[in-house]
Amino acid sequence: MSQIKIYALNQTITQFRPRLSEAIHQALVTSLAYPIEKKFQRFIPMEPENFVYPDDRSDHYVIIEISMFEGRSIEAKQKLIQTIFSNIQNLCDISPQDIEITIFETPKNHWGIRGKNADELELNYDVNV
Repeated sequence: MSQIKIYALNQTITQFRPRLSEAIHQALVTSLAYPIEKKFQRFIPMEPENFVYPDDRSDHYVIIEISMFEGRSIEAKQKLIQTIFSNIQNLCDISPQDIEITIFETPKNHWGIRGKNADELELNYDVNV
């Protein structure tokens, strides 16, 4: 399970939403063997007065937060991050300089999904990649 939050200026989200969505989801699918039908994303548009960032970032600055079950290897998470950078650069022409990614991992028993604790669910994919 992964929940994705994408923060950016409203104009950036409006311009790039479908391509950002595809870039991030394809990175999950290819890097973590994540099921293609499992797509959980929230785009959070920011107004300039509420989105403060350093001068060395452009107006296309994007913050991506990924919440997911713990269990993936360091190598798999590194691959995921690098693939997101690459996919966004290729699909949106946004520089990696303008992308920040944070992965938050929690045990399955910290998640409630479809009326159950996640550690009680049978998943159709492997978390330990």
